[in-house]
Amino acid sequence: QVQVAESGGGPAQAGGSLRLSCTASGRTRSTLVMGWFRRGPGQERDFVAAIRWRDDETLYAQFAKGRFTISRDNDKTTTYLQMNSLKAEDTAVYYCAAGEALAYGDGWYSYWGQGTQVIVSS
Repeated sequence: QVQVAESGGGPAQAGGSLRLSCTASGRTRSTLVMGWFRRGPGQERDFVAAIRWRDDETLYAQFAKGRFTISRDNDKTTTYLQMNSLKAEDTAVYYCAAGEALAYGDGWYSYWGQGTQVIVSS
């Protein structure tokens, strides 16, 4: 089992920045990829970004390109999502997940955190 926990959400102004953190613990040796997803009010859960631990290869949703950056620390247990130039439509619950493949589909991610709320006001 892998436990995943997010932190760093909260209120932000449009045009501002937030950095989300995700810590993985437990049997992390089986984890190959860490990803971020989000669910806006009344919306489906959408892929945001992911990073593959063995080579730092990254994958981004189109809306995240140029504004969001995913990274990890050297011990590979913490993954970050730096979000810049925030927009009101970025308001969502952001979820971190541990997975097996660098992919957009949430079916590739087996372990999920509880989520952290981001509210962007204009």
